Amino acid sequence: MKRIVIAMFLVVVTLPGCGEGKVASAGGYQGKPDIHPWDSPEAGGAKAQWERQIEERTLNQNEYTRTR
Repeated sequence: MKRIVIAMFLVVVTLPGCGEGKVASAGGYQGKPDIHPWDSPEAGGAKAQWERQIEERTLNQNEYTRTR
């Protein structure tokens, strides 16, 4: 009888930890809004300038072109 009581107690104590909690509120995401990468201050809001910066970074990551 004592074992049954202990087993029931353990079940009652551990079961609430198995459920999923509420992750987000009903109002939706309240965090920072997403923006395009070219809208950053570094790119100046111009998509073409941002693409040139990405191309330059890509070329600088090539070891062959860096050692010439």
